[in-house]
Amino acid sequence: MIERRYPIVLYHNERERLTLEALAASAGLHPALVERFVEFGLLDPVERVGTQLFFDVAAVPRLRMIQRLRCDIGINLAGVAVILDLLDRLRALKA
Repeated sequence: MIERRYPIVLYHNERERLTLEALAASAGLHPALVERFVEFGLLDPVERVGTQLFFDVAAVPRLRMIQRLRCDIGINLAGVAVILDLLDRLRALKA
């Protein structure tokens, strides 16, 4: 009888996190502006440690979308919030 060997696959359960500064740098924005988006409810940190905010990597495309809506189309923050909410609902319905 031949003994089968299977490779060990390691699963990394902890998701990568970005600091506020790293997130802002990835989108070319000032950290204070990103903090404003958080206060307005457009971005949600995954963790708060003291005054430090940590974000999921998925926040990078969301932050870029916010910037496109604001700068390219000229939508205010309230309008951006409505658009992002509708997009989130559409994604949830597709899932």
